[in-house]
Amino acid sequence: MEQRPHSMIEGIIITCLAIESQQAFVYIRGEYYNAAKVVQKAVDECYAAGILGNNVLGSGKRVDIVVHRGAGAYICGEETALLTSLEGYRGYPKLKPPFPAISGLYGKPTIINNVETVTNVPYIINKGIDWFKSFVHEKSTGLRLLCVSGHVKKPGVYEVPMTYTLREIIYDICGGIRNDHDLKFIIPGGSSVPWLLPDKLDAVCSMEGLQAAGSFLGSAGMMVMDHTVCPVWALTNLSAFYRHESCGQCTPCREGSAWLHKILFRIENGQGEEGDLQMLRSIAGTGPGTGMICGRSICALGDAAAWPVSSALNLYWKEFEEHIKNKGCGYKNKRYWMNRSGQFVNDSFAHKPTWGHAAH
Repeated sequence: MEQRPHSMIEGIIITCLAIESQQAFVYIRGEYYNAAKVVQKAVDECYAAGILGNNVLGSGKRVDIVVHRGAGAYICGEETALLTSLEGYRGYPKLKPPFPAISGLYGKPTIINNVETVTNVPYIINKGIDWFKSFVHEKSTGLRLLCVSGHVKKPGVYEVPMTYTLREIIYDICGGIRNDHDLKFIIPGGSSVPWLLPDKLDAVCSMEGLQAAGSFLGSAGMMVMDHTVCPVWALTNLSAFYRHESCGQCTPCREGSAWLHKILFRIENGQGEEGDLQMLRSIAGTGPGTGMICGRSICALGDAAAWPVSSALNLYWKEFEEHIKNKGCGYKNKRYWMNRSGQFVNDSFAHKPTWGHAAH
């Protein structure tokens, strides 16, 4: 949207002509001010050049594009909540069926795609389907935008074939871990997916590859954490996000996300109680499809709040226990740290980087 908006607009026009639609909307979350500004300018340029409007490039076809800025709700990434917001109401997800392709915006059949998807369309037409399918891992074809953040030397947005491994992405493309630290864990597909340990570095970063490794590609928002990160702190931070972004429509998600954060917050701040970890597991479950939240809300945000909790508990149960036992975070008060063998080590931290929450 910010660097190649005309490619996106071309993909939208082709899509509209293919499905005989005259009206398209680009829904942009409120925080993405620069993206909205750039896209609106590009749309205005296309109207001035006769590429949009009553007679697209003399074809006799009409295509109009409206750029719409949301109010900033994460939940409006869910397609039915997006449509509700676009109609001017609070962004609540809806039960399906009916699906948007049958009854969507204003009750009309509506096709919803990510802007990354429609931007691929002109390139596929120009280069051919065989070119697109040449980047293939099992059923995953084409290129994918990876947004890599966290403790890598070169964070950024990278377009790569879905044949690359996590190791190639982190160490070859992103230059490795900052200060040459040890890798602790990877969140490969956005904050909602299960975490992966360094032993999964050779997993292929495709939908099938990451699923086989125990996680998901999801939104391809990859977060990389080095050994200075406290997993309890990281999970508490994620749970605060989902508590805040729950729309509140469903009781399991509204109450469950609040309880997850409340328990994690007190564990991280030295007020953990015996039974807290079992309570977290009973709320979040032991994996996708279990617990008090998963599968019990209208949309997937409840699951998204629960999956990281289940995953972190499975991987770092000892560190959670130590937080409760020692009344706080050893990363902050320098009582201990966990090495790659899963052993808690006491030392002076004389040769370690700055620890504690300020370092995060």
